[in-house]
Amino acid sequence: MYKPFIHPNFSIHGRAISFDDLTEVSYSLIKEGEDYEKQIGAFLLDWIDDSEIILVKTSGSTGKPKTIALQKEYMVNSALATGSYFNLKPNSTALLCLPASYIAGKMMLVRAMVLGLNIHFLPPSSYPLDGVTHSFDFGAMVPLQVGNSLSKLHQVHKLIIGGAPISNSIREELKGVDNSSYETYGMTETITHIAIKPLNNKEVKDAPFTVLPNVELTIDDRGCLVINAPKISDETVVTNDMVELLSKTQFKWLGRLDNVINSGGVKLHPEHIEKVISNYIDTSFFVAGVADDELGQKVVLVVEDAEVNDIRKIIEGIGEFKKFEKPKSILIAKEFQRTDSGKIQRSKTVEQILKP
Repeated sequence: MYKPFIHPNFSIHGRAISFDDLTEVSYSLIKEGEDYEKQIGAFLLDWIDDSEIILVKTSGSTGKPKTIALQKEYMVNSALATGSYFNLKPNSTALLCLPASYIAGKMMLVRAMVLGLNIHFLPPSSYPLDGVTHSFDFGAMVPLQVGNSLSKLHQVHKLIIGGAPISNSIREELKGVDNSSYETYGMTETITHIAIKPLNNKEVKDAPFTVLPNVELTIDDRGCLVINAPKISDETVVTNDMVELLSKTQFKWLGRLDNVINSGGVKLHPEHIEKVISNYIDTSFFVAGVADDELGQKVVLVVEDAEVNDIRKIIEGIGEFKKFEKPKSILIAKEFQRTDSGKIQRSKTVEQILKP
C-alpha cells in the first residue's frame, strides 16, 4: 500500500512544511487563497489521503478531454527521474506558475514534496515573472509564458517548457538567454515529460529528444512512438506522434498522425509547414487540411484575428515550401477554439470557420 512521503526539507515560500502541517496548510489555501491557490490546496489534500491514485484531467487538445487515474507511486517515480536528470538537490528553489488543475502543475508540487524543494507559487498568468525579483533553480512554463518573459528568464536557472509547440522566434530568442531551457515531450498518461531536448545549446542545432531514466522507445507500423516506461505506467503507451527513431533513447518528433494532410497523394506534416511559416509571421496560426475535389485535401493556413491580405503577401513571398506545402487559402478566425489549459483545438476551430 502506498504511503505518502514528504521530504524533511520540503518548504513553501521558505517555510518548512511537514506531513502533519499539510492538512492545515491545504485548508488555509482552500479557504483563504486565490483561485489558483485553492487548486493547490485541493491537490495537496488529495496527495496525503489514503487513496493510491490521483484523478487527472487530460487537456483535450487532440481528442475529447477525459479523466484518468494515475498511481501516486508512479508520480513519485517520475519526480525522482526528473530530479536525477536535472540534479535537483534538497532546498533547491522551484517555481510553480502553472495551474494545479492539470498534470504539469500537480507534478511541480509532487517534485517539491518528494525531492525536498522550496517551492514558490505565482499566479498562472501570461506574464508570470512580472514584478518578481528573486531567482529560482527550477521551473516550468508554457511557450506563451516564455515568450512574454524572455528578458527575465535568466531568473529561472533550469526551465522546462511544454504544453504547446514552441515557435521558431522563441527558439532563436532562447539562444541568447543566460539559463538552461529545455523542450519537453510527454502527456498526462506518461505523468508529464519522458523526454528532454536542450533549447539554448548553440553548439547543437535541432538536437533530438533524449529520454529520462528507465524509459525505452520503439515505433509501430504507422511510424508512431511507443513508450515503455514500467516505473510510470503499467501499460505500454502507444502514441499518435510520428517520429524518427534514432535509438532506444533518442528521437526526432515529426508531427501528429491525426494532423497529417494527404494532398495529391503526398503526406504532409503541418507542423513542418508551421515551422517554415513561423519565421515570417508572429500572429497565432496553424496549418490544416480541408477537403478538396482535385487533391483530396488541400493545405490551408488558419490565422487568428489578422488581416488576410497582409498574410497572403507574406505567404506568396516564402520560397522554402516543398511540393503541395504552400497554403492554397487562408482562413481567418476571430478567436481560436482552445482547451481549458490553452491548447488550440484545430479541428473544432476549422469546423467553426467552415460551418454554413
